[in-house]
Amino acid sequence: MAAAAEELVGRRGRAPEPGPGPGSPVGRLGGGEGSPGGGGGRRVFSPAGEFREFSRRQLRDMERLFRQYDAGKDGFIDLMELKLMMEKLGAPQTHLGLKNMIKEVDEDLDSKLSFREFLLIFRKAAAGELQEDSGLHALARLSEIDVSTEGVKGAKSFFEAKVRRTPGRERSRCRMAMHEGGSA
Repeated sequence: MAAAAEELVGRRGRAPEPGPGPGSPVGRLGGGEGSPGGGGGRRVFSPAGEFREFSRRQLRDMERLFRQYDAGKDGFIDLMELKLMMEKLGAPQTHLGLKNMIKEVDEDLDSKLSFREFLLIFRKAAAGELQEDSGLHALARLSEIDVSTEGVKGAKSFFEAKVRRTPGRERSRCRMAMHEGGSA
């Protein structure tokens, strides 16, 4: 095993990067993802390492959602798969709207969503970078916390994270709302 790793280092000129094991439910998708602007070598995409703002459970749920709508099972959601997804979510989009949704997070300009690009939608939503009336915002609403599945502690973490991301006066309103809801 050590000899194989040394041979790989010799071929690639660098040590293998640590990441989830082959059986990990997070990290199986996007194996072909390269780092944006990378130096030619292909790097294994590790969602848990790059998207630390999400719990492993959230990442698994997002991966499950991604796989559900990846009808071609090719590791991408193309325009037609996105169209079907948005229709099933009750937020149908025009052809141009769908293209714009993809364009907003399509870092490799291949006109389809990889799992990494799919996760970028939720990152942008959490950072408040999506317009309220955009298709991506409608899609990101799926990430809203469900207390029945996350539990009260998960809800508390969710709202505390929201308070940290909210600027100025809105922050104090969020804190008041969080305390009024009771923290048992």
